[in-house]
Amino acid sequence: MEKSAVLTTKLFAITISILSFVNTALAFDGGSTDPKPQPTLCDELILPAGYPCSEYVVQTKDGFLLGLQRVSSSSSARIKNGRERGPPVLLLHGLFMAGDAWFLNTPEQSLGFILADHGFDVWVGNVRGTRWSHGHISLSEKNKNFWDWSWQELALYDLAEMINYINSVTNSKLFVVGHSQGTIISFAAFTQPEIVEKVEAAALLSPISYLDHVSAPLVQRMVKMHLDQMIVTMGVHQLNFKSEWGASLLVSLCDTRLSCSDMLSSITGKNCCFNESRVAYYLEQEPHPSSSKNLNHLFQMIRKGTFSKYDYGKLKNLIEYGNFKPPKFDLSRIPKSLPLWMAYGGNDALADITDFQHTLKELPSTPEVVYLENYGHVDFILSLQAKQDLYDPIISFFKSMGKFSSI
Repeated sequence: MEKSAVLTTKLFAITISILSFVNTALAFDGGSTDPKPQPTLCDELILPAGYPCSEYVVQTKDGFLLGLQRVSSSSSARIKNGRERGPPVLLLHGLFMAGDAWFLNTPEQSLGFILADHGFDVWVGNVRGTRWSHGHISLSEKNKNFWDWSWQELALYDLAEMINYINSVTNSKLFVVGHSQGTIISFAAFTQPEIVEKVEAAALLSPISYLDHVSAPLVQRMVKMHLDQMIVTMGVHQLNFKSEWGASLLVSLCDTRLSCSDMLSSITGKNCCFNESRVAYYLEQEPHPSSSKNLNHLFQMIRKGTFSKYDYGKLKNLIEYGNFKPPKFDLSRIPKSLPLWMAYGGNDALADITDFQHTLKELPSTPEVVYLENYGHVDFILSLQAKQDLYDPIISFFKSMGKFSSI
């Protein structure tokens, strides 16, 4: 009875938190696009570091305006090495992150800068809803329809359009680097022949296609409480953990049995190697918003153990897909000829080793694999040792494709 009472109290507190947000957002479904000029990723992080950076806007088939940044090596490095632009590489961020994730450490430690200094034509992807993208052609962010998407649309619309655009500008196949959600959408997109034919090779950090062995305590608690379904049912469409409400919601999930003194570890697993003194700086950029539907889709993967399209329920599935069950993304459809490089960690509580092995079994190819026993989920983008552990091997992998014959 005591355990049941605690859970009931916790659910009540969370419900009050959600309702208070809904009550203060009664105008959430209307309004026009905010006209205030927004800072750009180039201006915030890349140009100040001395790297040339250009902003691009790409429109998806369903009307979202995505931000893409194109980064070159620093002027001194370009002059010294006399390089033209190398092959294009697209960087794909994780959940509740955006393109800034690749530039949060020093130029010597951040993959975006390192790739540019090695002569790559670096393109930085930002999916819909993040602060570095640019809204929608007709929908305000205050409109619930603006947030009616999950990673399924990120794969089939956002990533597809990014790849098409970069391919058309450079007239070249591109390399793809993904982390976390960036790997989910990569796997899904690579099952589509019209998308994968424009990809030269991919390097995937913390690769995810299955999630049923997630061990992160805070995520397990949210799944058990069906928090995702509660939020969707109560009419909350945008998830923004930078907001006062979002931060309060996370804190409301903590108690004496699940301490939030180390919130990051309770979500990602214990990270070994990032600079904890820079956490305040990281939090100036992260987290970015996502949709409640996206979280719901991810939690469906955890509960069902599937890598499938969004499950609307039998009736709407029949309308949307012509079947009572959502169709799977079939990893065996990823071409055997597509070179893959993957790295996973022993302390990663989201990209679990068992789930990763499941992914490997379904792929028709045999990827190059790196295992880092001490790495947690965030180490793959923020570790102070990532250059030697990950980024140098990625660069060697890409250069082995023969696109750097002149250097």
